[in-house]
Amino acid sequence: MLSRKLLRRAAITGASCVGLLALSVAALWELDRAFPPPLPAELTVSTEVQDRDGQLLRAFATPDGYWRLETRLDQVDKQFVDMLVTYEDKRFWDHQGVDVLALGRAAGQLITSGHIVSGGSTLSMQLARLIEPRESRSLGSKIKQMLRAIQIERRLSKKEILERYLTLAPYGGNLEGVRAASLAYFGKEPKRLTVSEAALLVALPQLPEKRRPDRDLAIAHAARDRVLTRMVSSGLIGEREAARAALDDVSGLRRTLPALAPHAAYAMLPRAVPGQPLKLTIRKSVQEGLEQVARDAATRLGPRLSVAMVLADSRTGDILGEVGSANFFDASRSGWIDMTKIVRSPGSTLKPFIYGLAFEQGLVAQETLIEDSPVDFGGYRPKNFDMGYQGDVSVRQALQLSLNVPAIRVLDAVGPARLTARFRQAGVNPILPVNEAPGLAIGLGGVGVTLRDLVQLYTGLANGGKTHTLHDGTEPANAERTTATILNDQANWQVIDILSGVKPPEGALQRGIAYKTGTSYGYRDAWSVGFDGRYVLGVWVGRPDASAVPGLSGYVSAAPILFEGFVRSGLATVPLPGKPPGAFTPKREDLPVTLARFGAGADGLVQATPTEPAPTIIFPPDGARVDLATNSAEATPLVLKLQGGRAPFRWLANGKPLVGLDRRRTATWQPDGAGYSTLTVIDAAGRAASVKVFVE
Repeated sequence: MLSRKLLRRAAITGASCVGLLALSVAALWELDRAFPPPLPAELTVSTEVQDRDGQLLRAFATPDGYWRLETRLDQVDKQFVDMLVTYEDKRFWDHQGVDVLALGRAAGQLITSGHIVSGGSTLSMQLARLIEPRESRSLGSKIKQMLRAIQIERRLSKKEILERYLTLAPYGGNLEGVRAASLAYFGKEPKRLTVSEAALLVALPQLPEKRRPDRDLAIAHAARDRVLTRMVSSGLIGEREAARAALDDVSGLRRTLPALAPHAAYAMLPRAVPGQPLKLTIRKSVQEGLEQVARDAATRLGPRLSVAMVLADSRTGDILGEVGSANFFDASRSGWIDMTKIVRSPGSTLKPFIYGLAFEQGLVAQETLIEDSPVDFGGYRPKNFDMGYQGDVSVRQALQLSLNVPAIRVLDAVGPARLTARFRQAGVNPILPVNEAPGLAIGLGGVGVTLRDLVQLYTGLANGGKTHTLHDGTEPANAERTTATILNDQANWQVIDILSGVKPPEGALQRGIAYKTGTSYGYRDAWSVGFDGRYVLGVWVGRPDASAVPGLSGYVSAAPILFEGFVRSGLATVPLPGKPPGAFTPKREDLPVTLARFGAGADGLVQATPTEPAPTIIFPPDGARVDLATNSAEATPLVLKLQGGRAPFRWLANGKPLVGLDRRRTATWQPDGAGYSTLTVIDAAGRAASVKVFVE
């Protein structure tokens, strides 16, 4: 009877306990729901601007003034993570927020020693303290941390807890998170840390202000060495490895975080989305090299002068490096102004495109003689930079020496409107004086362009005549990006061949590039634009207020920066484009009469343009050997060009008419195979001209 009563009482007691436990669990559940931990979906972190490969170019402090860079586990050295867990919370991967064994050990040490030996806090508890700072070190605060840690473990995975800790942990001053600390103390991301560096970063968060290496090196050394000793006793590293690490010096320098590409970085800020880095097309190594070149050059050039640079990939239009000023924070140089986007006079840098159109139209060959002497174009009297004249020079010499008069003679024949139309076709809109049509002065800089405009035009020269719209990532998402032909491949190569022969500035390394310089009127702007078979670099030197700088010139001031910029960019040189099929480069004695001298007629004399001259085939010249790669799958048609005659024109190849009549003075012919062929053109008046060529 007694046993039944005992059993009944035990059952009632058990049921009561179960019920009480259930009520307690329910209460705790409700309390957990009613008082959740402050875990925002996204932490407030520094806005990052990254390069094309995800490397940090620039960071902006948080609104409360902290350098706090979001951190993922794959951005941190694995050995550092292992050391952190071993030192701070060796059962991190197993407990549910509170390590009972660690707490018991800490309590026992407190009782036996009378002071705190170890804290027993888990990483989850430390995260709880970071997201909800305690007001005092009391038992109540510790219990609250424990409860919060349990709540955190219910909501976040172990990986997420670690990542939040690595983002928020204090490292002294306004540094929070291991990435900011590694960049500030070691000048690198924490992806590959030495054992010594990892040990110091493990030690700092416990007493960040006291252990800061930039404040007390001895304390920082001692803290690092304690971590190394613990790692040896835990078996994570060997004694010899720890001994070698202990010999490493700890730098007492706190570095500034990366601050590259400031103009582009600030332009990106309005698009910032919390927790998402902003991306530019820039390559960090290229940007670092160019910025250093610009700073050094500005120092050499003197006060108030600034330097701007743009380096682009001609095959894609990606800007790999851009320097808006020599120093963003230098008020004496107006460093905040992005001079890559300011409209200035380009000097002689547009001359290659004038000659390119002349090659395209068959008006000149490289060895065509052109007169460099005083001339009057309806009141416009261009003069050379040195105020002297060379007399008769070849077209090649005229461009390499950047002679003004020959360039304007050619532009007069090509047509300024055609030149500017070709620029607009390539996505560049030159700025002309108000209510003025394009005139001859644009050949010498009488037009406004930006440094980015120039580099965009020159991407065509480096890319077989095809330009790409430049972009760096700051453009609107719907910004139009175009590809256009600025010169045909044969004319384009002729220009490259000439510019590749321009003498490098004194002391510059031979780089295998083609380049052109320019100086604006009044010595206000110095330019140099160069390219290899892929990359184009443009340099501007001057004062942002557009005041004159006596002695400033493209060759002396900008060209050395161009060559140094190519070297410091770290990019491997890409060979210049090879000679395309059909490109015509005869010696002077082999030139046909019409190409022997610019402006010559069939009799070889310079003459005014007649009202209706007879047709003359100017390309290909009579007797020419033309390589069209007829034996390959990439055989190209031959471009036929003529001067004079009355449209429409009919072309014949070996007596066989080509399809249709054409009012243009250019046509194309696809030969059946190699060998001699006779090409004939007949104009509307029945006049004919013929040449004989050998096709290879």
